[in-house]
Amino acid sequence: MDMQTINKEVQVNAFYFVRHTKNFKMFPKEVEVDGERRTFHESGLQYLIRKGQQLVELFDMSDGRNTYRLRCENGHWTLVSQRSLGVA
Repeated sequence: MDMQTINKEVQVNAFYFVRHTKNFKMFPKEVEVDGERRTFHESGLQYLIRKGQQLVELFDMSDGRNTYRLRCENGHWTLVSQRSLGVA
């Protein structure tokens, strides 16, 4: 399906945590963009990217109808893109 580039700052309203060995990984559960809330299933993917001394986190999350790529950089969240899963 087609990917739509968005690149808008979003507010993360809720998180969920997954235990990974001795630590917990944090994932966004709900975001708000343009006054609309999007709630994700608790099964996302996280990518860690190092830019020099800085760590950037990318998350691929789904609400069952769309897949969203989110970026967290210096505590600021951005909705990078959205792709339809083609589910009616």
